[in-house]
Amino acid sequence: MSAAGTPLTSSKAAMPKAAMVVAASAAMMGLLYGYDNGNIGGAALFFKGDLGLTTAQVSTVATAIVWGELIGAFFGGWVSNRLGRRKAILVVAAGYLVCCLTSAASQNEWQLWASRFFLGLAIGLSLIAVPLFAAESVPARVRGRVLVLYQVMATSGLIVGYLFSAGLSEADPNYNWRIMLGLAALPAAILLPILLRLPETANWLLMKGRREDAAATLRRTDPGVDPEQALAEMEAAHADESGGMIREMFRKPYLRATVFVVSFGFFIQITGVNAAVTYGPQLFKSMGFSSDVEAILMGAFVQVFALAAVVVSMIYIDRWGRRPILLTGISILIVGQVLSAATFATVHGDHWTRIQQVAGFAGLALVQIGFVFGFGSLVWVYASEAFPGRMRAYGTSALLTADLLANVIIAQFTLIAIDRFGQTAVFLVFAVLAVFALLFVAKFAPETKGRPLDDIRFFWENGGKWPATGAGSAPTASGGHKPA
Repeated sequence: MSAAGTPLTSSKAAMPKAAMVVAASAAMMGLLYGYDNGNIGGAALFFKGDLGLTTAQVSTVATAIVWGELIGAFFGGWVSNRLGRRKAILVVAAGYLVCCLTSAASQNEWQLWASRFFLGLAIGLSLIAVPLFAAESVPARVRGRVLVLYQVMATSGLIVGYLFSAGLSEADPNYNWRIMLGLAALPAAILLPILLRLPETANWLLMKGRREDAAATLRRTDPGVDPEQALAEMEAAHADESGGMIREMFRKPYLRATVFVVSFGFFIQITGVNAAVTYGPQLFKSMGFSSDVEAILMGAFVQVFALAAVVVSMIYIDRWGRRPILLTGISILIVGQVLSAATFATVHGDHWTRIQQVAGFAGLALVQIGFVFGFGSLVWVYASEAFPGRMRAYGTSALLTADLLANVIIAQFTLIAIDRFGQTAVFLVFAVLAVFALLFVAKFAPETKGRPLDDIRFFWENGGKWPATGAGSAPTASGGHKPA
């Protein structure tokens, strides 16, 4: 046996068909998530006038989905453990289908708020269930890439959302925003029958005492692994977790893990990336891009650069490791925030020169590039890898709840802060917070590249560092385990 602290080289063996379907389904959920985040900025330009809303009311509607996400993520761990990973994402897909249609049919602020809130509940649950489902269903050698694929598709969804918003912006303003919001129901309807055919994860089945079903799942999702040996190691890991109750997260050795995921989750959003996503069209209009179409297309153009960055992250995350990717991304994010602040500081009144517009675009683009390369990619990885076995769902829920709590603050107060203090001050605050995030990650983030999920507990049990030697297992070339 290799030491628990020694990762092995990833294999280039082909991913099993069932695992590929799981990855594709997770990717489709990411596309839905990204599309909904991308179209709301464009739709807000039109439902504000159609429904007669003030700026504060638009902020309230935009924040409704974040409140829903916060609550959905908070209970997501419990739901994922109670119903199972597969049933949880079935609920998510059904929620997308219904709530996107009711959003499109809303006749006033509160109907739209309610639809967006319940859609947020579905999204919040998806942020827990989908990464869990993917992480527990694919071989360890490709786990990082599959989890980052979720962010790739989320970024692609942002672009699609912006493009649909731009394409529909010249249509009847009483209906264009309804089409923008309602279109997400279509991929959800396509995804539902696919999800019905997927197997539940072996880890969850074993937690529920369904050992034979768990073995059958392993044979489908990773045929290269000896299912009996893998299940025996899962059972041993579960036994070591003292039942995996939530209270274990607040005791040593996992208290350190809990502090890490909660702080990490909060830093992800408090650095302000969603201010540039949700209110991107408004920011570009303030830069002198006067038409709605132009402002929306600029937002889409930013996301094209972000998509390229997250694809690079996906390709190299299982080669370079988690920490180098994350630290590089946050550094780029800081540069983007500072450049944005500096650009806004040079503008007098509403007059923007072409050079200032280019600099402003570059600043917002670097914010997005840095975010998706680092935080945006690693949030799904650490959400699924930070805790072992029975605590995994609750750990994922803790990270995403902290993430979404910060997102509520950003969504609710960004426009108000810009009106009161100006863009320069707001982006400088974001930059300072990003510096704190960089220092935090450099100090506390574990490197989990190539390690089986059940071995990650050794990092926390050894005081926040990998043991040179010790009990445990190491990944085999197939992504499975080998005994001591």
